[in-house]
Amino acid sequence: MLGTRIVTAVALLIVLGGALALGTPWPFMLLLSVLTGLGLWEWLRLTSPVPAAAGASLGDTPKTAGGPMVAGIAAGALTIMLTWLWLSNNAASIGPVAVTYEIATRVVIPLAVALWVLIGTYQVVRGDVHAPAANPFMSLFGILALIAAWASLALMFMMGRGLLLSFLAIIWCADIGAYFAGRAVGKRKLAPRVSPGKSWEGAIAGVVAAVVWGAATMNWEGSFANHMFRLWSYAALPWIAFLAMLSIVGDLFESLLKRRAGMKDSSGLLPGHGGVLDRIDAILPTAPLALLLLIFGV
Repeated sequence: MLGTRIVTAVALLIVLGGALALGTPWPFMLLLSVLTGLGLWEWLRLTSPVPAAAGASLGDTPKTAGGPMVAGIAAGALTIMLTWLWLSNNAASIGPVAVTYEIATRVVIPLAVALWVLIGTYQVVRGDVHAPAANPFMSLFGILALIAAWASLALMFMMGRGLLLSFLAIIWCADIGAYFAGRAVGKRKLAPRVSPGKSWEGAIAGVVAAVVWGAATMNWEGSFANHMFRLWSYAALPWIAFLAMLSIVGDLFESLLKRRAGMKDSSGLLPGHGGVLDRIDAILPTAPLALLLLIFGV
């Protein structure tokens, strides 16, 4: 199992690195669009499952209606269309590009951030794993969350490949720090009803790891932390800490949805890792906030 997990992780990094390294933006943007569609399909499997058959146990993969697949395909098609729109028109201040940019940055992304901070955090703290899985509001939230994350990552990519990669590294540092510290010294359960394996010690270590990475890359020209420091001065570090905390909310929120749906993984698309959503859950709430901090920094 560990070998499969490592092979899959290496393959994902190679694909991502290749898409970022190529001279044209199309490979990364199309990869991002495909992942958005797959992620939404998985989210809707969790929030609109067909009732499991009699005798099914926790962890069994329930059958799902065709709606999630159709919605996932539609989301992928929409983001590919927007990708074409944004990349084929360099005059971002006129025409439909300006309209979609304004809608994304003034409505969709701020609304997603507000819902993650307020509703997402509330749901995780409440930890009601026995609430019905089928929930229209959660399905709509998923659509908004995936589209907002796509737009945020796409815009950060357009601002600079190094900026995007260094932002992702902050989230990865938080995740890796939390994982290893939790295994080594974790004792106090962070959210026992939602995810019994996560601890306060791990969460604190994850936030510290993210802040250390941010501080270490503040002088890296073009990095996310460098941009943040220029905009926010030393207030950038508390913001990076908050991003790390919000990444934990995203992780726990997906765990909550999976428990409500009676599923161990969001899907089996990635051998050894579960589904796409299992790999991007921490990015969904953090990417929109990160973009807002960059474009509305004072």
